[in-house]
Amino acid sequence: MAGVFNTFLLTGMLLCGVLLQTLSQNRARVDKRPNFIIILADDIGWGDLDTNQVDRKANNTPYLNLMAEQGLRLTDFHSPASTCSPSRAAILTGRYGLRNGVTHNFAVRSVAGLPLSEVTMPRLLQQSGYYTAMIGKWHLGHNGPYSPTNRGFDDYLGIPYSNDMGCTDKPGYNFPQCLPCDSSVPQVIRFKRRIHEGCYSSVGLPLFENSSIVEQPLDLWTLTERYTSAATRIIHNARERGQPYLLYMALAHMHVPLAPPVPPDARRTGDGSVYGASLREMDSLVGAVKSASDDVDQNNTLIWFTGDNGPWEKKCQYAGSVGPFVGKWQTSRGGGSAKRTTWEGGHRVPTVAYWPGKIPANTTNSALLSGMDIFPTLLSLAGVSPPTDRHYDGIDATNVLLRGKQTGHEFLFHPNSGAAGTFGDLQTVRTGKHKAFYITGAAESCGGATGTQQLHDPPLIFDLEHDEAEETPLDTGTPEYRALADRIGRRREELLWDIATDTSVSIGDYSADESAVPCCDPTQAACRCHPPGRAWELPGSHKD
Repeated sequence: MAGVFNTFLLTGMLLCGVLLQTLSQNRARVDKRPNFIIILADDIGWGDLDTNQVDRKANNTPYLNLMAEQGLRLTDFHSPASTCSPSRAAILTGRYGLRNGVTHNFAVRSVAGLPLSEVTMPRLLQQSGYYTAMIGKWHLGHNGPYSPTNRGFDDYLGIPYSNDMGCTDKPGYNFPQCLPCDSSVPQVIRFKRRIHEGCYSSVGLPLFENSSIVEQPLDLWTLTERYTSAATRIIHNARERGQPYLLYMALAHMHVPLAPPVPPDARRTGDGSVYGASLREMDSLVGAVKSASDDVDQNNTLIWFTGDNGPWEKKCQYAGSVGPFVGKWQTSRGGGSAKRTTWEGGHRVPTVAYWPGKIPANTTNSALLSGMDIFPTLLSLAGVSPPTDRHYDGIDATNVLLRGKQTGHEFLFHPNSGAAGTFGDLQTVRTGKHKAFYITGAAESCGGATGTQQLHDPPLIFDLEHDEAEETPLDTGTPEYRALADRIGRRREELLWDIATDTSVSIGDYSADESAVPCCDPTQAACRCHPPGRAWELPGSHKD
């Protein structure tokens, strides 16, 4: 009997061992799926990255320089739009604004956001077993079902819209200057634009943790430190979670108001040192995130740094550099040629991808790519298939990142997103080295000039290989021009027809109401809310 029992016991132990080994192997397979860190800078110029500058005199982005040396610099990478909300919506859905319904910015009073019919990248990764966290600016709807934790993120820490869309007690550097919040008069919940000032609202800028306001108005001068701490905590907790993660960091940099540590002389003179100091602060944040990722899971984490659009030219010394992409055709006629325009300076953004052992080090690639491509690329790398009931405009850039292929978009369309004309118009078309303008117009420049909208039929076509400043369009009388105009025009009409007949197109709701303004306590000035002694939990720190 003892022998039978021992045999039974041994058999059970062997079966248990096999089961544990199988579970361990399954767990290992899950763990091998890559982690993703997407870092999205706000209003950053192509020329702000040191490695994109010809003379390399500046030393504002040493950590990003190192990341480029150890990874891949994408030199022809474009934001999906030239302003905040449309760009972010396209990144998270892989679809043009004319499909996803987000064609211009949401406001403090917006009752809605990214249409609920849209499927987001974090939602798909979350459903496949990823832990998903977001830090930073959302700007895709801050009420109820439109908030980040209802669109695919397990945890969120950040601001609901741009950092100039609410007052703060200690304003940062802006032009025109934003005055401090009124600290004495109780806040009546109504949207009140501060005329001739740099703030959109007298309601304090709120800091959200998941669905709750934890500080209002927030302290801009400590925001970078908070974001850095939250990011490193999330990354270091990833190993304990035993699951791959997506960390989406939508930085406050380089959007005004800037709030960096700066030398006293810069405070006095406003000589541009403030912007350089902000770049260095942003770069240090990126360096801290990279260091934490390298410590935890270096060979299994893709870090992708890019921007949501070009610099906000009207902010003068507090705006970034477009590098050589100055849009001379437009600037010679008045108006700006960066953010809110479809000149190259408005949407060509500095981009670096880093993944040791996967992405070849110290490489550059000039494939024509867009922020929309992040959606299909990350899903492909994670082994996740997107829903088949809708059309996508992004392409899988895996071969570009990992194998150095130079194949990007054959045609890439740039929508007007804030300067002139109807929101969402497919204003320009890029193919190869050529770019065609069907509509021109410009945002306000540093000097206050604004270009007037012009329709072009036939379109203006520039050769970016020989005219990156977009100064002199091709002669319309040449056979080369006629062939290009015909080919580009056909493709543009095909896309417009495809969108018009696409049953998956969403319609954005841009209605506004005073009740939608985020406010933690309407009885306090500027909706003031500083919970005393609260040790609040950073995203990623809770235990399941």
